[in-house]
Amino acid sequence: MEKKCRVLLVDDEEEFVRTLAERLELRGLMTRVALDGIEAMDLLDQSDVDVVVLDVRMPGMSGLDVLRQIKSIKPDLPVILLTGHGDTKDGIEGMRLGAFDYLMKPLDIDTLMEKIFEATQTS
Repeated sequence: MEKKCRVLLVDDEEEFVRTLAERLELRGLMTRVALDGIEAMDLLDQSDVDVVVLDVRMPGMSGLDVLRQIKSIKPDLPVILLTGHGDTKDGIEGMRLGAFDYLMKPLDIDTLMEKIFEATQTS
């Protein structure tokens, strides 16, 4: 039996991230949700995940700060960044820091599923 892909979703927009988690679970993925960077790092300490989907713009600890921390402790863990507001500069900076890829909000669920699949195949 194939193990389910474990995805950590990190976004401060609670309604968005909970809806996204439900949509991914309906497609057979296991999800965990963190509403900020500190919670994300705590969850990464406590559980194994296969891929992180991380919002760039969050109050307090930014997504790029979280990405730096993830890459310092788990350099092989793929991270897919979510950028909004036409903010490709942060996405490009995230790629330079080691993100697997970045996607723009509003998010297309099928595109995200493809990226998650690609990220877990290469890790």
